[in-house]
Amino acid sequence: MRARLDEKFPARLIRDVRTDPGKWLSRAVFVLGPWVCLWMVETLNENDVFSDLYAWQVLMNLVWYYCLFAMLRLILGRNRRAAALASSLAFLFGLVNHYVLRFRGRILFPADITGWRTAANVADGFDYSLDWYITQAAVLLVAYLFLVWMCPPQRRRARLSLPSAVFLWGFLLCYSYAFFFTEMLPTLGIFTQQWVTQRNGFLLNFTIALRYSSVDEPEGYSQEAVLELMEEYPAVEGDPDRQPTNILVIMNESFGDYTLFDSFAPSEDPTPFLHSLEENTVKGWMYSSVTGGGTATVEFEYLTGFTSLFQPPHTVAYQLYVEEGMPSLAALAGSQGYETTAFHPYDRSGWNRVLAYDYLDFDHQLYQEDVEEPYYIRRYISDHSDYEMLYRTTEEQEGRTFLFNVTMQNHSGYAQGWNNLEQTIDIPDELHAADRTAKQYFALARESDNALRELIEYYSQCDEPTMIVFFGDHQPPLTNAFYEKLYGKKLSERTVQEVLEQYAVPFFIWTNYDSREERDVVVSPNYLGVLTAQKAGLPLTGFMNFLSRMYEELPAVTPVGFVTGDGQFLGEKELSAEQRAWLEQYEILNYCGMIDLFDEARPMFCMD
Repeated sequence: MRARLDEKFPARLIRDVRTDPGKWLSRAVFVLGPWVCLWMVETLNENDVFSDLYAWQVLMNLVWYYCLFAMLRLILGRNRRAAALASSLAFLFGLVNHYVLRFRGRILFPADITGWRTAANVADGFDYSLDWYITQAAVLLVAYLFLVWMCPPQRRRARLSLPSAVFLWGFLLCYSYAFFFTEMLPTLGIFTQQWVTQRNGFLLNFTIALRYSSVDEPEGYSQEAVLELMEEYPAVEGDPDRQPTNILVIMNESFGDYTLFDSFAPSEDPTPFLHSLEENTVKGWMYSSVTGGGTATVEFEYLTGFTSLFQPPHTVAYQLYVEEGMPSLAALAGSQGYETTAFHPYDRSGWNRVLAYDYLDFDHQLYQEDVEEPYYIRRYISDHSDYEMLYRTTEEQEGRTFLFNVTMQNHSGYAQGWNNLEQTIDIPDELHAADRTAKQYFALARESDNALRELIEYYSQCDEPTMIVFFGDHQPPLTNAFYEKLYGKKLSERTVQEVLEQYAVPFFIWTNYDSREERDVVVSPNYLGVLTAQKAGLPLTGFMNFLSRMYEELPAVTPVGFVTGDGQFLGEKELSAEQRAWLEQYEILNYCGMIDLFDEARPMFCMD
């Protein structure tokens, strides 16, 4: 009997299809939709879905697309509407991701959504022209929407049977819970991609990043462990006689020094003054935690000593973790009688800075509206006008000044018009062909170098003892093709040392009084604030004392690699047991100071 029923099933199905072909066409187009979306979005993600993704990555991306289609079908009750809306949403997010990939060299992350104001501030400085990826994806979208349109419309809302609806909602909720709130992903060894951010596929990587957007308590963490470290690393007294009247910290936007790359051969040195600095100068390379973007991450690391290594990838502490009373270099300087100011010559809405600077204990904040008669290069306030604000501030403020300045002149994108900018630097044809906007960047670097010369000349004539700390936040977002020409290989084939070269930016600490000179110093942003305090004769908190000791073992700590005290470039798995022990202690203190600063531990991080 069962055999006869099984034999009749195909016949019944065929009759059903012949009786109502429109219904089955609609179902087939609906089921096809997630595959089209995957193909379309990965095209915008500059992936070949048939060769660049593993089968498990394709499957896990498809699960989310089917979840999207199923949820909209349950809500809207019609296949056509659900398929059209889901595919259009997929194309929209894929397009946004494509532009982020084009401008930043990485895919869209959840932190970019919360930072939409910052993106909107600089949005019109980029090139939004169509390219082959957008064209292919648009063709796929139009073709799929045409198939959807060909399906006959439903006369009324088609409800799924109760068992089917319960099953679908149950699956959506259970899978989402397992994905976001259990150890499923860590157990499977699935994390966000950092070096090659397209590798997981867009939707999978985005949801993985969302999964890791909260800071987990580190293994071995306890208040007792923090208090033990507090006893081991006490605060260190400062030297008031060495404290300068002015401490000026300049984080120069996208300021890189490409002479680091042996294959870089410009027509002339873009930054000759930087290279000429020697007297009363400590200089070297800072290995940033980001490249191409992410200014606020470097700000946070410099000002606090915390590191993004222990944060979920690509999260922004200014938006998620900064709270009132968080320890900072500004608070430390304030405790020594410095009047503290944060200055950024652009919109105050970017990266939640107004609230973050307040919580980090700055006395004053200055933005673009405070700059008098600014001189613009392209459409950003120039470094020349930026530094004039520094002159004015140190002249007008009585007593001692600590000023933290984030410049704006060199911000991407470099397809803007050459307003007030001379085309002075030529680069080899193969580099120009790889990124036709790169010449504008190197012209901007020359303008920054000119302004830097004026800055040093001004404070050389200043009677007040002045220390200037200068560093780039990250290298500019030049194209992957440009870097592949510099390296002479695919980016995925680089060693740890070569990867870190893309994260290296110049830094120096200069004084207008006699001070010890040092060359080829290696540091990362989380240590540079400690180095600033040491050179300025400021006291060190217990946490800063810990960092100064750890610096001897691991002078550069970044999410993509480490530099050791003996000059090795290592990935995390290559670190020695002793180096890992330092990192474990660092993670405990990092979590305490950033997430769980209980009263007994406050003296470890803050001066009275």
